[in-house]
Amino acid sequence: MEEIEKLKEIIKNSNNIVFFGGAGVSTESGIPDFRSQDGLYNQKYKYAPEKILSHTFFRKNTKDFYEFYKEKMNCLSFNPNITHYKLTELENRGKLKAVVTQNIDGLHQKAGTKKVLELHGSVLRNYCMDCHKFYDASFVFNSEDIPKCSCGGIIKPDVVLYEEPLDGRTVKEAIEKIKEAEVLIVAGTSLKVSPANGLIRYFNGKYLILINKEITDFDTQADLVLHESLGNIFKEL
Repeated sequence: MEEIEKLKEIIKNSNNIVFFGGAGVSTESGIPDFRSQDGLYNQKYKYAPEKILSHTFFRKNTKDFYEFYKEKMNCLSFNPNITHYKLTELENRGKLKAVVTQNIDGLHQKAGTKKVLELHGSVLRNYCMDCHKFYDASFVFNSEDIPKCSCGGIIKPDVVLYEEPLDGRTVKEAIEKIKEAEVLIVAGTSLKVSPANGLIRYFNGKYLILINKEITDFDTQADLVLHESLGNIFKEL
């Protein structure tokens, strides 16, 4: 495939690559995305998933939030796929400078990537809302009803819910890495989620590469577009 050969050539000749990924990076590990036909947003629940995953709903309907969260957001049994491992390989070779991810599953770190900027947080980190004590994901997912701290406070996952701002330090570092990059690979994302999708506007480098099964609004701005599964592409790298 001509596009894959061009991608391989670009990667070969660059030592400053940033990877910006969305839910499509983890679907081949078995984790469902949000907006595809089989995604979470197209499944039927008592409440709309967008409503459940909001700060207001968490605060007012904490029990219902955790019923959904424990059933649908538990990714502890999933493992990294070829894309995660190839990115770690590129980092180890000094080519990849950062992974900026919208995912909260921790699979990039599980694959061994060190520089991961998690725009939407991680299910692996959980804190008491009162005393701020840390709890791991196993404690939260295995708890009965609403997970509570030893102090009695409610434990909240360190994930960005609707109505909540992104972490300023993470966003700032992501912008810096994207600004400095020679190559920006945007993959597995529809680029419909704001403000995350706005970050690619900071890219001033040489090659903007988009990899996604469906067309995105940014395709016309890219130097290389591949409408193919990430696994099929990354196994060739």
